[in-house]
Amino acid sequence: MTVALMWEARATAGRGNELLEWARAQVLAREPLRRELLRAPQDRVLVITWWEAEELTAELPELPEPAADLITRAVHRWRFESVS
Repeated sequence: MTVALMWEARATAGRGNELLEWARAQVLAREPLRRELLRAPQDRVLVITWWEAEELTAELPELPEPAADLITRAVHRWRFESVS
């Protein structure tokens, strides 16, 4: 099955590009099938990684929390499985 991990954070005001570059620079323990970085208003950054896994709850490398002064709140994380 394909599992997609979503990681979303909101940078402190005016630091969205810095958060985007921080997320881009993160090296995971292994390479996902695919990795995409997106940004949105209010200095939000979203990273989606796709993995081949046996189950939705499989242990997979995830992006860590950035430094507390770079974000306005804890990172939000979600897991999805492909159904198509």
